Order: sequence, then structure tokens, then C-alpha cells
Amino acid sequence: MSVIRRLIVTIAENPPARLDKALARDVPEEAGLSRSRLAKLIAAGDVSRAGEVLDNPRAKVAEGDELELTFTEATDVEAQPEDILLEVVYEDAALIVINKPVGMVVHPAPGTPTGTLVNALLHHCGDTLSGIGGEKRPGIVHRIDKDTSGLLVVAKSDKAHTGLAAQFEAHTVNRHYRAVVYGLPDAGDPRVRGVRGVSFEQGNVMKITTQLARHKHDRQKQAVLFSGGRHAVTRARVVEPFGTPPVATLVDCWLETGRTHQIRVHMAHAGFGLIGDQTYGGRRKLAEKAIGATGAAAAANFPRQALHAATLGFEHPETGEHMAFEAPLPADMQDLIDALRL
Repeated sequence: MSVIRRLIVTIAENPPARLDKALARDVPEEAGLSRSRLAKLIAAGDVSRAGEVLDNPRAKVAEGDELELTFTEATDVEAQPEDILLEVVYEDAALIVINKPVGMVVHPAPGTPTGTLVNALLHHCGDTLSGIGGEKRPGIVHRIDKDTSGLLVVAKSDKAHTGLAAQFEAHTVNRHYRAVVYGLPDAGDPRVRGVRGVSFEQGNVMKITTQLARHKHDRQKQAVLFSGGRHAVTRARVVEPFGTPPVATLVDCWLETGRTHQIRVHMAHAGFGLIGDQTYGGRRKLAEKAIGATGAAAAANFPRQALHAATLGFEHPETGEHMAFEAPLPADMQDLIDALRL
């Protein structure tokens, strides 16, 4: 079974000259359209601009062009309710806030059709979830990675979905993450000041400003760019350094934008990859002389990126009330920190 979708893509500033490359850059990642799929849509005449069919991948596009894509989306991965325990932080008729555990995928996909947050929500909420996300993603407004823990807000009404999505789009949602990284982000470090896109603000707050886009050779990864891609800004503040001299740090990260893998990619770009992050962080060895054998072993054996969505704040989309939530660190991250403190 499939449904017809129409997607409007607005071409951002400084676009590539070719239609296919501009679409590959500017189509939202959530649409799930690969470069090859986009090429097929163009060839099939399923891309248009103001009613004009654009079937040449080399067609010229300009900033501000609104391109309409028409395509089918399979719905055969329809999610089924599953009785999976959820940690509900808050719930009312409009929305629900969940503290997602490590290892849980947010929504079904061909590789993970069951055991997801959506499966659990369908059981918990019944048919009250917003339908805007379709059968695969009912109520889902934003995501966090499978191996990242922490807070997510889910819409239970279409009005709440629209209101929350607008806040995420406007970057007014307050999201802070706790991460354990290699090294110590410090304004006095000349190496860090020499990294393109990295600067420091008052209070030793590190600011990372780049463009992000899918990696050319691995579409499961994101890559830092300085032209093209999507604008991304991350800030990070030292919470607690570990070791003498410091070889690891607990940092507070917050997002001005919300791109896929943003914190993981940005911290690695600045030279402070997340401990346990096999995709971006690298597997470094912490010096036992600086951190002790227990801390070095804990870092070496940590099985996932040390990242937790700790706080979430937004305006209630129906009442206008300011909502703020906090989730404590999961046990594995707390154990890692305790070992590093030794």
C-alpha cells in the first residue's frame, strides 16, 4: 500500500547551479529521499516549479525557488501498538513528554519495524496521537538518536503538532544535552581557536558554526561544510573536567539549530569527540597517568555515544504556558562519570 505525497522545497541561499544538486542539498532529511530517488523523480517529471515540469537534472534554480515534488510513500511498515514500558515525564490531552531510554528507535523503519517509541506510544495513547506524521510517525515532532537517551515531546493533537513543529522550526525550543567528551574545550587553547568555525563567547562558552550535510560517501553520516548544506550552530560549556591534566570533560551543549547528529559532528569537528561515539568520536585511549586505570577502562569500554537530552523547554501549543522538563543522567553515563572522577 502507498500514499501520494507532495512536498514543497524552498531553495536556500547560494544554491548549486544544477537542479539535482540543489534538491539533494535542500530536501529535508525527514523526507527520506536519497539522491538516486530524487534523480528518478526528476526524470519522471515529478518535480515542478510554478506549474512548469523540471525533468532535466541540469536545470537552473535560484534562491527562493519553490519546487513541488510529488512521490509515493510506502506505508507497509505500519506501526502496531506494543506494550512497552515508557517513562512518562508529563502528559495531557495535547502532548506527552517521554524520557527515552538508550537503545530505543523513535519510529519504525524497514530495519526496525517493532520495538520503537511509536509502537509504545500507540499502545499507551491509543488513537489520540496526532495524525500529521502519518502511519509511520504519528505525533513525532522531533527525534533523538537510538543510542542517545533523554527527553522527547510528542503531539497528541494536530493543533499541538503544528504548534510544536513551528517552535522547532523557529529554533525557540530550549534543549540542553549533557555529553562526556575527550579533551577540555577551553578558550585558552590555541589549537581550538585555530579550528575553522569555532569561537568562544563570554563565560568560556564554545560556539561552533558551520554548515552540515550528508556525507558524500556515507549517507548515514553527516559532514561539516562551509558552503552549501544547512546552517548549524552548537554551543558548549564545561561542567566538570576529569583528570590531571584534564583528558575528558562533562559538557553542557545546547542547540541553536537542530540538525541530524549535530552535537556529535560539531564536537568532533572541534576536536572533542564524544566518548563511545564510534561514528564520529574515534576510539582514543585516555592516559592512565592522568585519569587512573578505572577511568581509562570505563571510557575505553563505553558502548555508545555519551549523550543525554537533559532538559526540554517550550511553549504549550494550546495553552501558551511555558513548559520546562529535566531528566537525570541514565545509569550508564553516571557510572562513566563516577569512574572518571576516581
